[in-house]
Amino acid sequence: MKFLDLFGRLKPVVIGMVHVKALPGTPLGCMKMSQITEEACREAEIYRDAGIDGVIIENMHDIPYTFSVGPEVSACMATICAAVRSVCPRLPLGVQILSSANQQALAVALASGLDFIRAEGFVFSHVADEGLLNACAGDLLRYRKQIGAEHVQIFTDIKKKHSSHALTSDVSIEETARAAEFFLSDGLIVTGAATGAQADPRELREVSQSVRIPVLIGSGVTYDNIERYLDAHGMIVGSHFKEGGHWADAVDPEQVKRFMGKIRDLRQ
Repeated sequence: MKFLDLFGRLKPVVIGMVHVKALPGTPLGCMKMSQITEEACREAEIYRDAGIDGVIIENMHDIPYTFSVGPEVSACMATICAAVRSVCPRLPLGVQILSSANQQALAVALASGLDFIRAEGFVFSHVADEGLLNACAGDLLRYRKQIGAEHVQIFTDIKKKHSSHALTSDVSIEETARAAEFFLSDGLIVTGAATGAQADPRELREVSQSVRIPVLIGSGVTYDNIERYLDAHGMIVGSHFKEGGHWADAVDPEQVKRFMGKIRDLRQ
């Protein structure tokens, strides 16, 4: 299994979030690229030193998000991701580019030596806060093939957070999961309703029983509720690792160490 080959274990893998500061040209952008890159590397090193299993680099501060992601974003993210790879040469690394810039994320991963991407809108349409998002699996996997990035895994959100799924209210999360698996997703991500919101353990169980590919939890995991998600192949943790539990703040080294200490005890 590709997931096992990448992370060295099947479950539960812990993936920390590096929320890159607002990039040049975005409404909140105010830092030089050298500063943004240095901060991203600093946070990645915190995760690396705490023994985390992987890291995702994401342009979360580029609010409000747009589907029209310019070439400057891809260029900046490639620069940052390459720098993070240089300080974490053996750590599994991924990238997500908001909003739904999945082909750009693949190109960045290929250029900077990353291992996976997190993709939105893989199967079925939904209405996100940025607007209507249509499925991209066919185009995305063809693009991955065309650029020679088939070694880059694609982990895909299903019934994703910050979105209305009224358009597919007659399609269950299990059916969505099976569709994503059929369309060759490398792994599925189950989330709560918003960033930091807890995912439903029942949905984790239902999705895991519906597919044969890895299932990850994409929001709301904390030190106090880890036990609810031990059956997941992976836990993507962002807000809980930040000062005060807020996604926009800096990574708290002690919080990461405490969480990873508990994970190591639970794995034994």
